[in-house]
Amino acid sequence: EVQLVESGGGLVQAGGSLRLSCATSGFSFDAYAIAWFRQAPGKGREGVAAMSSYDRYSFYADPLRGRFTISADNARNTMYLQMNSLKPDDTAVYYCAAADEGSGPLSWSVFDSGFWGQGTQVTVSS
Repeated sequence: EVQLVESGGGLVQAGGSLRLSCATSGFSFDAYAIAWFRQAPGKGREGVAAMSSYDRYSFYADPLRGRFTISADNARNTMYLQMNSLKPDDTAVYYCAAADEGSGPLSWSVFDSGFWGQGTQVTVSS
């Protein structure tokens, strides 16, 4: 059974930091691309950060570059999202995802057919 379980969300003041974790099982973690998405109240889901399975190349949503960092620990089958300098606009439910990226370039849409966690709430107060 495939499982992705997020943790680390919570309430933080603007300017603070949080590190989200996503523990996975049931698939070959190091052979899958991984990503974090988020969905704010009343808005659609958006990609936050993704990492390729081939060379662990990572990319970010442009507005978040420099504040958020995605990482992976293959020995623990766990991915992380370090979030710094948080803003109230970062308030959202954050989801981790994993997908077989195939041979094409990695993109957000690759994860539409992947595995997803249940989400963790991040609330940033002003």
